[in-house]
Amino acid sequence: MSTVARWAADVRGEGRAVRVAAHVDAGFLVLSTWKADVCVGTVRLVPREAAELIAGLAECLAGLACEPPGPTSMVSDLRRPHLDDLGR
Repeated sequence: MSTVARWAADVRGEGRAVRVAAHVDAGFLVLSTWKADVCVGTVRLVPREAAELIAGLAECLAGLACEPPGPTSMVSDLRRPHLDDLGR
C-alpha cells in the first residue's frame, strides 16, 4: 500500500503532534494524534470528508488572518519528528 504522510508538531510540546497519512491505494486519509511516541487516536476520512475538513481549516485560517501572528507549528515530510524537535 502506497502511503504519503506529513507531521505537524504542537507548539505546546510534550511530544504532541498530528500526522496525516494518505493511503493512496486504499483511497482514504488517516489523521492521527500523538503524544511522544504513542498514537492516542485516529480518524479515517474518505476524500469528500477530507475536502470538507480542508474547507473548514481554510475558513478558520481566514478568520485568523486579521489576528496578530501567534506561534507556528513545525511541519515536516514523511518522518516522525524527533522528540527534541517537538519541544520535549
